[in-house]
Amino acid sequence: MKWTLVRYRAKPEQADENQRLSAAVFDELSDKAPAGLRYAVFRLPDDTFVHIAMSDDGAPALSSFESFRAFQKDIRERCAEPPQPAEPAIVGNYGMLA
Repeated sequence: MKWTLVRYRAKPEQADENQRLSAAVFDELSDKAPAGLRYAVFRLPDDTFVHIAMSDDGAPALSSFESFRAFQKDIRERCAEPPQPAEPAIVGNYGMLA
């Protein structure tokens, strides 16, 4: 099982477009229902976005989905602060994560 967390801040004039592109990823994931993949995106009031992905061994990568590739295409141009990926270690979990 692999966890990935990515944080960045969108430019204010690009934040709604970033959210729209993120929503398209969830539409495709909902349609295809890939096993072993969990994904969430949070938008904070300052237009910071936090993406959390969890994938089991053998699960498809997010980058294998067309909507995610479209999301990634111009991400740096939409950002005031660039994406900062990390592999987080879970310190505690009470009913939030599988």
